[in-house]
Amino acid sequence: MQSFDLGVLATLDALLQEGSVTRAARRIGLSTPAMSHALSRMRETVGDPLLVRSGRGMVLTPRAEALKPTIHTLVTQATQALSRDRPFDARSLDRTFVVHATDYVLMVLGLAIDRTLRSEAPNVAVRFVANAEDDAERLRDGDSDLAVGIYGTLPQEMRSRQLLTDRFVCVVREAHPTAARRMTLDQYVSLEHIQVAPRGKPGGYVDDALRERGLARRVARAVPYFVTALQIASQTDYVLTVSERVAQQLGPSLGLRVIECPLALRPYALSLVWHPRFDGDAAHKFLREVFTRAAKEVAGERHEHARTRLDPTDPTSGERRKRPKKRK
Repeated sequence: MQSFDLGVLATLDALLQEGSVTRAARRIGLSTPAMSHALSRMRETVGDPLLVRSGRGMVLTPRAEALKPTIHTLVTQATQALSRDRPFDARSLDRTFVVHATDYVLMVLGLAIDRTLRSEAPNVAVRFVANAEDDAERLRDGDSDLAVGIYGTLPQEMRSRQLLTDRFVCVVREAHPTAARRMTLDQYVSLEHIQVAPRGKPGGYVDDALRERGLARRVARAVPYFVTALQIASQTDYVLTVSERVAQQLGPSLGLRVIECPLALRPYALSLVWHPRFDGDAAHKFLREVFTRAAKEVAGERHEHARTRLDPTDPTSGERRKRPKKRK
């Protein structure tokens, strides 16, 4: 293969990231015919079609999918190396970041993050998307910039920084007919529950803790959002086991009573996760610091012995488990 200069690599990166000649051309400021010509040259050099027609659009070939993260990393690192001596100015930063997070993160940190960005980097845009099983893959591929959550085993190369800790409490509506100011474990398991399941998987830490005691609960409703779970709990007789910070923040306005959970549950820690390709990116580092500062401002107190990762068997960990092979 012939040697590629940075311009050619940047063009190839745009094609692989966008999966479209037109969008790739727009991304780096070329005309569509010029980008089509560049794609033809790259196909000849690489010995692979790279992008092929699929319906009205185009899809990457397996060879292109394999090249995508490597080329993106090379271009990012080369760009960082060439611009390293330029002083960073957050106010002139014009960039969109994609961050995986739950509505819990937005409720607890959202306003503090927004306040800092409006003050220090007014041209920065942040697009929050829901956590999913493939958060690490999206970070690796460059589809997103940061993820906030508690995970199972992340790929070894991923970077992480603990943001905040929280603990579990129970909430019920103020006029709940059964739950008083205190709740026994027998009452807890006898009631119907609503569960927050951000990744849509049943079960989790609470159910594991009950199972260790030979107990089980009935989850009548499972929803992906904390706000929705709190709203439903405020209008029903369900009990909700939820993070204390959001319970204290929204519970009173919804007519919810916060009570101690009768089940011994460890606190947990949420971490900020990113790919090492962004370690030297001044803009990315700035955004990471914005999240860290927001956490210190509104959630500075720490809970001891907090869980920093989920057990791989926990269905909420986001880890994909192999399906058992069918017997022949």
